[in-house]
Amino acid sequence: MTTRQVLPQNISEAEFQTAIMDMAAWYGWRRFHPRTVQILKGAHLTPYKGEGGFPDLVLVHRSKGIIFAELKAQKGRMSASQELWRADLEAAGAEYHLWRPSDWWEIEKRLKGTKK
Repeated sequence: MTTRQVLPQNISEAEFQTAIMDMAAWYGWRRFHPRTVQILKGAHLTPYKGEGGFPDLVLVHRSKGIIFAELKAQKGRMSASQELWRADLEAAGAEYHLWRPSDWWEIEKRLKGTKK
């Protein structure tokens, strides 16, 4: 992973996620992302139990903490269920981020650095 990588602002959410997952691995984070599956041509589903809207990524590092991150394309919007997860996680004291491609330098700084 080279530092000061430039991401295009029109990067897709899937490409953005891959870039973050790669960077997190580079800096020694354990990563979790619930993957969607195609159930019919053009129809996808993310199998889960519980409330919808759970963050896209959970990142864990022994000395840098745990991060819940929702990823959005530059102009993407959070759903009501994603907003509820955000509110509940933050109220419980969790480190939560809504990350967009324009946040790349801050993301790198957080993943490289020490616990917030």
